[in-house]
Amino acid sequence: MEHHVVIEKLCSCAKKEGLSQITTYDAKDAALEAAETQMSYMNGSFCGKHTFEVVEVNDNFVIGMVGGGCGCK
Repeated sequence: MEHHVVIEKLCSCAKKEGLSQITTYDAKDAALEAAETQMSYMNGSFCGKHTFEVVEVNDNFVIGMVGGGCGCK
């Protein structure tokens, strides 16, 4: 079974970094580890106008913005 890591909304910071909106993994634990690593990178390296969190949805992992829309410049 495939498991996906999905960036819910590609903000301008994510687009500048060239991040893929969806990545696919064969193992659920690998997908979770990748999602947590990606979220940590986004929280530490992006503009800081918002933060990100990982939520599990149907054996997939969605990285979403916390606290409103994108304020990236």
